[in-house]
Amino acid sequence: MSGEVTQAEIEAMIEAIKERLKMATAQAMQASAFSVEQYEDIKDIHDVVMSKPHFSISEMEALVSELGKLRR
Repeated sequence: MSGEVTQAEIEAMIEAIKERLKMATAQAMQASAFSVEQYEDIKDIHDVVMSKPHFSISEMEALVSELGKLRR
């Protein structure tokens, strides 16, 4: 990772994940609840979400569960 990661970058990734997954519980997943310290984990999830055109229900549940673990 080059340079300093900002909270705005973290929030943009979370918002992109929510939009891509069309999360029904998007309001519950506030981007501001994530910290720049979790950048690598959030980036990994973001990369997976952005790389696939569709997700099964179980894949979505797993991704949302992982995001839930990263919330502060």
